[in-house]
Amino acid sequence: MSDDTRILRMQQSLDNARRHLLSLRNEQGFWEGHLASSALSTATAVCVFDRLAKIVESPNAMEPQRAGELAQAGRNWLAEHQNEDGGWGDTTDSLSNISTTALCWCAFAGDEATQPQTVATAENWLRRKAGSLEPGPLSQAIKQRYGRDHTFSVPILTTMALTGRLGSGPQCWKIVPQLPFELAAFPRDWFAMLQLPVVSYALPALIAIGLVRHDNHPSRNPLARMARIALRRRVLGVLEQIQPTSGGFLEATPLTSFVTLGLLGADEFNSPVVRNGVEFLEQSCRADGSWPIDTNLATWVSTLSVGAMQQGDDHSSVQLSNDEKQTLAEWLLSQQYTSRHPYTNASPGGWAWTDLPGGVPDADDTPGALLTLQTLGCDHQQALTAATAAVGWLLDLQNSDGGMPTFCRGWGKLPFDRSSCDITAHGLRAWHAWRQHLPPAEQSRMAKAQQQAMGFLARSQRSDGAWPPLWFGNQYATDVDETNLTYGTSRVLLALAELHTTDEGHDDSSYKWREHATQWLSLAQNTDGGWGGAVGVRSSVEETAFALEALCAVVEVSKERGIQDSIRRGVDWLIEATKEGTDFPTTPVGFYFAKLWYYEQLYPVIYTVAALGRAAQVLASAPEEALEGVR
Repeated sequence: MSDDTRILRMQQSLDNARRHLLSLRNEQGFWEGHLASSALSTATAVCVFDRLAKIVESPNAMEPQRAGELAQAGRNWLAEHQNEDGGWGDTTDSLSNISTTALCWCAFAGDEATQPQTVATAENWLRRKAGSLEPGPLSQAIKQRYGRDHTFSVPILTTMALTGRLGSGPQCWKIVPQLPFELAAFPRDWFAMLQLPVVSYALPALIAIGLVRHDNHPSRNPLARMARIALRRRVLGVLEQIQPTSGGFLEATPLTSFVTLGLLGADEFNSPVVRNGVEFLEQSCRADGSWPIDTNLATWVSTLSVGAMQQGDDHSSVQLSNDEKQTLAEWLLSQQYTSRHPYTNASPGGWAWTDLPGGVPDADDTPGALLTLQTLGCDHQQALTAATAAVGWLLDLQNSDGGMPTFCRGWGKLPFDRSSCDITAHGLRAWHAWRQHLPPAEQSRMAKAQQQAMGFLARSQRSDGAWPPLWFGNQYATDVDETNLTYGTSRVLLALAELHTTDEGHDDSSYKWREHATQWLSLAQNTDGGWGGAVGVRSSVEETAFALEALCAVVEVSKERGIQDSIRRGVDWLIEATKEGTDFPTTPVGFYFAKLWYYEQLYPVIYTVAALGRAAQVLASAPEEALEGVR
């Protein structure tokens, strides 16, 4: 293919993808997206409604027939979407895993006769994976999946105990670790010191799941038992205080289901948390009987979309108008938290991933919002005030190791609380974008924080040049954590390239990190021209776009010609895979939390627009000799 032909096809594909992305906005002018239906979410919700169908005396319990209908619709959906091997993955495109399969097995407890083949094949899968359906081996296999992190393993085991899948009688509860729910009565500022066995956002599960375990198998330690009895009402009050007005904790079906199921199992039928949680779950059910992993990622996908649309030719007719930009800016500014968050105790200034009340401010969406405000050209006083607060919020969140956690500073070493490379890189980009616009005192703080963040990234780079991320995974990656090195490496490279434009935080060593990472991305490219989540992993639209955008950013600042052929082959693959920007197959590349997979239908569209836009700039401006390669 000639370079002229490639550029023409690339521009047409970019215009097509941009049009499609713009068409996916809602009536208010921003993007809500559409998350995959989730077998795991559906199974947890079914367990709640199945239990509600058997409760007839509680004023909070919905009408048993309605609860039974929701449970049966969910079971029907699960039966229709069971993998051929007998198990279930988190999404319909996910590989079977023991967590989701065990929860789906729980959803059919007591209803085996209506779906005997579905249950039998699920049990066969579990036997092959765990070695046995006996409680001991099965529970051990689930615990091994999560290691020291009890955020997800204990709620799963609790669900299995409540549905009879760990046997009958009080003995089954010995298998379920006791979560110290009484610690929720302590001041929130103490939580980092207490080193809880769950991550910071899992406080509701800590309370509800710990409570039901205590009720069914109290501690033999009289002091612990007395403390839990004495503090029961207080921690239930905490749970009421932190429940959002939507009823959904984090707007997430699994977490809300676990909390509701735990309270039902502890006979807390009259708790307003149960009533509100049930209403959220009922409203979240889709017409086909399934549930998504979360309601929406509106703030996250909107900021990503705006950032993607800015890449490429400013003279293109397919772009946001000034009025549309103004509408987006006003909406985004309205999403900033201006008071202390009741859930994580986060200070004002951050943004969450959603515009709904269950969101929690975090260190990935806040940089995304800051970058978007810059992109939209918001230089008025309201935007400056918002940016100043957000920058300070991020600075206060930075961990002592120089990296950025997701929600809370210094909470612990579990995922989402420890520092991560992708979020640290995102924070660096936001600080760089606003540094020259803020007062000298804030600039000084940012300079120091930037230096510390660069030190964290230097220590975190792997010997092969890659950086591991937190938020995205790849189910085909061979390492135990299913790490998406393409995502992590590309996000850090974007930050290094942007900082290079003013030499902020750069020295000779940082150029070496960038060069090493660039080499890794080039070597990770598949023979078909695309990228997967790691070396040798099959290509996807999302991961090819991640790598392509990062390599183009490197070329923009370094004029390196050695990677031009990688860019050209990546562009060709992306054009073909998206049918010239008109078709966008999704890949489960997301970790929501604790190895919980999802995919978002906007991701391949957004990242294709960003990658082709950047590639159009690079290839159109490159000298002919730099574009020589395989034709």
